[in-house]
Amino acid sequence: MMTLALLAAQNTDTILWIIAAIFVIAGIVTLIRGSVLMGIVLIVIGLLIGPGGVSIFD
Repeated sequence: MMTLALLAAQNTDTILWIIAAIFVIAGIVTLIRGSVLMGIVLIVIGLLIGPGGVSIFD
């Protein structure tokens, strides 16, 4: 049972990391295209989701 819980936690962290990376990359692309406010919002959302830094899911 404990092994399954550890595998599920690792998968969740990986999925959250991928989603956070997508948000940050989309934010950078949005900044480059000229929409500063939306780019900043996407980057902040990515940083809040990401398991490596400040995460709202911890």
